[in-house]
Amino acid sequence: MSADSRHPAFGATTAIIAVVAGRVQGVGFRYSTHDVAVKMGIVGWVRNRLDGTVEVWAQGPDDPVTAFARYLETGPRAARVRSVVVAEVEPDPTLRGFDIRY
Repeated sequence: MSADSRHPAFGATTAIIAVVAGRVQGVGFRYSTHDVAVKMGIVGWVRNRLDGTVEVWAQGPDDPVTAFARYLETGPRAARVRSVVVAEVEPDPTLRGFDIRY
């Protein structure tokens, strides 16, 4: 029998990908997102996109991922988030830690 990451005995894992638009580059958004994710026990990554948005992959237990998605709606103090588009995706079992990608 294989371990299913969504099986209750193993703890459900939720994964999302989010695209954050607004004044979100050059304001410490990636670094603060990294710090919040680590404190919440979320794994994944964050990166700037060429179109001026920030893309985030986050996965972990449902409640922390939901709270993390709410954090993305405001970001750090200097950010001005205009919109956040979130989609649920299949968890990536290879992810370890939370990375800032360049």
